[in-house]
Amino acid sequence: MNQVGAEITVRGVVQGVGYRYFCYRHAVNLKLTGWTKNDPDGSVFVFVEGDRGAIEALIDELKVGPFSASVTRVNVKWVEFTGKYDNFEITFRGYN
Repeated sequence: MNQVGAEITVRGVVQGVGYRYFCYRHAVNLKLTGWTKNDPDGSVFVFVEGDRGAIEALIDELKVGPFSASVTRVNVKWVEFTGKYDNFEITFRGYN
């Protein structure tokens, strides 16, 4: 497997519409690890690790989002795999 990481920022109407839970469900189904959170600028940030093909499948889903979302842009930065996470979670960590 080609293990990689990705930092993903999703913009549009993506807060208050179940977007993080949507992301969580797809990441878990794809056996990815990491976390997602709302950012103060109205975007959703996702840090994800796992098989590159699975991450690419997640990105395809994130471009659509749940029914009530309206995604306008998905930015992806590929990063090194750290192996730091055991699961995928929705987090409420500070905006840093």
